[in-house]
Amino acid sequence: MKKRITSLLLAVCLAATLLVLPAGAAGTGTVTFSDVHDSSTAMAVECLRLLGVLDGYQDGTFRPGASLTRAQFCKMAVYAMNGADELGRYRTVTVFPDVKPSHWAAPYINMAAKGKSIIAGYADGRFHPDQTVTVGQAVTILMRLLGYKDENMGGIWPESYMAEAAIIGLTDGVSANGYAALTRGQAAQLFLNLLRADTVENGAYAATLGQTRADEVLVTSSATGPDGRNTGMQLGSDDTVYQLAGGKTSNGMLNGRKGTLVLDKQGKVLTFIPDAVGSTKVITLSTAKATQITDITGAKYTVKSDTSAYYNGEQKSWSEVYAWLNAGTSVTLYLGVSGGVEYVFVGGGTAASAAVIVYDQGSTKGFDSLTGGASGYTIYKNGVKATAGDMRKYDVATYSSATNTIRVCDTRVTVYYESCYPNPQEPSKLTALGHEFDVLPTAMESLAEFKPGSQVTLLLTEDNQVAGAVKPGGGGASGNALGIVKSLSADSATVDLLCGITVKGTVSLSQSSLDRLDGQLVRVSSSKKGGVSLSGLTGGVSGDLNVSERTLGGKKLADNVMIFRQEDGELTSVGLSQLTNAQVDRADITYAAVDWAGRVKVIVLGGEAGSTYLYGRAIVRTEEGTEIAVPDSEGREPGDEGYVPTYETTRGKRTLTVEYGSGKSVGPFETASDVRNGDYVGIRVSGSRITALTDLTRLRDVSNSAWSGQGAVTVAGRTYTVADSVACYNKTTKTWMDLSAAHAYAQEADLYVHNGVVRVIEVD
Repeated sequence: MKKRITSLLLAVCLAATLLVLPAGAAGTGTVTFSDVHDSSTAMAVECLRLLGVLDGYQDGTFRPGASLTRAQFCKMAVYAMNGADELGRYRTVTVFPDVKPSHWAAPYINMAAKGKSIIAGYADGRFHPDQTVTVGQAVTILMRLLGYKDENMGGIWPESYMAEAAIIGLTDGVSANGYAALTRGQAAQLFLNLLRADTVENGAYAATLGQTRADEVLVTSSATGPDGRNTGMQLGSDDTVYQLAGGKTSNGMLNGRKGTLVLDKQGKVLTFIPDAVGSTKVITLSTAKATQITDITGAKYTVKSDTSAYYNGEQKSWSEVYAWLNAGTSVTLYLGVSGGVEYVFVGGGTAASAAVIVYDQGSTKGFDSLTGGASGYTIYKNGVKATAGDMRKYDVATYSSATNTIRVCDTRVTVYYESCYPNPQEPSKLTALGHEFDVLPTAMESLAEFKPGSQVTLLLTEDNQVAGAVKPGGGGASGNALGIVKSLSADSATVDLLCGITVKGTVSLSQSSLDRLDGQLVRVSSSKKGGVSLSGLTGGVSGDLNVSERTLGGKKLADNVMIFRQEDGELTSVGLSQLTNAQVDRADITYAAVDWAGRVKVIVLGGEAGSTYLYGRAIVRTEEGTEIAVPDSEGREPGDEGYVPTYETTRGKRTLTVEYGSGKSVGPFETASDVRNGDYVGIRVSGSRITALTDLTRLRDVSNSAWSGQGAVTVAGRTYTVADSVACYNKTTKTWMDLSAAHAYAQEADLYVHNGVVRVIEVD
């Protein structure tokens, strides 16, 4: 029989927190739990751990499937209302006969019942603190925290409370059975939902805890805080670093999340409450374009140019960031309920706070310590899936709890050690090559062996923090940092390293070296204060590049291979799919290098081999010819005696412009080709001249049913891939459109193909 709510109110209790350690003792170090593998649960646990609502056990587990007692949940409720400071007045009060002042949970239960009126005992007047708390009891208490009263509900409990809670999102991700036992994992989600909710008065519940900063992105939780420790939280909107209250540290699980920062009266962080979003996805980048992101599996994500992106601790627009991102970069995408990218965080969602350096080939020693005992992790090295056998001496490993992955990086840069902060014995910052590097606590011991003024090889993490330091060259490690020269003069240089940072310094170069290195891929180091040393790169792996087979000289290309096109004296990043030649001759490959597994990781194409075609609709214009005098029928020329005036009209100059989108075109270029107005062509240019012009193969009247998604179409038994940048033209309206609009406009289309790829589509 269902009980009426009036009798239920006597039965509802609340119970506690998951704290196993004494209040204030938990959270003094970086905490992860070996048995929490679900990222949503881990995120909720971290948010509430910082607030003091819950924690794990002393064996490093959280035990998300274990049930809670009423007393435990009551303690949780008190911390969720930030009421710990008021507990003293309730320690000697007796509200329930089975909760004496000597009971460990007495102050929490008494405060919840007498001080906040959010719980009541059973009809027998007792609280029964050791009984299991149910979902319905827990939801009822949290609804009261939000200001809901019994008279606002229907007459049946717990259904009435559960129904109202579902409407406001309080029970999202939690069992809908109000009579079921509440587990620790469900409690974490329930309290996170509470922190995200509005009160009855429509004010944010988070605002009842302290000062809030909403709609912020937590860029890092390992910034240098006011206390000098690398445990501060920094938001994307400004440079202020906030120290966590109670001496706590965050495990980085909340990094990259958009949400609300909650501060206490002293301006210290109580917690960071992540917003609920459609979904999050951590990918390894293959290519980044102005309106599209592609991961190494081939999955594509549409992104707007003005979408917020968080990169190197700063909030920017995607249009400002994408050109800096290389293949292999870990990127977190935040997707709305419709699947669109709402914002982008460059990184795996967890900034490194500790690192392990590999000292023996094939060794994973220390990896388990990074994960806190979490098993089933995947190893990625330089953005590519790897195994223990791929580990090499001086590789640096960090852990991303967001994806349960070990991230291994082999970037090493040899530098002149210019300065540090606060001192050489315990540096948290290091300056070299005109760049300030963050130093992980785990790197301090090895870095302390060096002093400013010496040369040292820095071992970097995936997010460019210093994980360790060794002697350069023999007996240590040589640098391998590569970068593209962005500006160069006779006395200074600025270089964008492929690992994602910009370095600069003074140089002393001859004119021939300036001409040879400007805009090129170089090896970078430094050997004197304020200086930067640049070495040109040629040769490396030899052989032809087979685009379709993804090989160079018989060696496989890495999934995240970086290809650069040499054009007009500068390098431009280009995706493999953008190369229109099926094969690039070895003579046109300036440089190629392999990774630790012998796969080609960098290719520099020279001359026109790496340049790409631009495909579109030809617009041909011919100027009127000029009438000129020519010899007459007797062979007499103008000015000869007896010359009979004879005239011919010369052919006018022909120009070609290629239009490939609304307001997008290239040209005009003078041409002698027989291309007709309205033809679809591919054009390759250098400066002001056409270097290659090709016709496209026309596939007529291809039905929409021949398409397999947006990436492929099958015609006459042959499957053609579709270029990411395919141009679509409506012949009737004389307008350009995107692929989806073209597909929806007509049931058939003419496709124009080059090298087996659909480059242009025409509908009418």
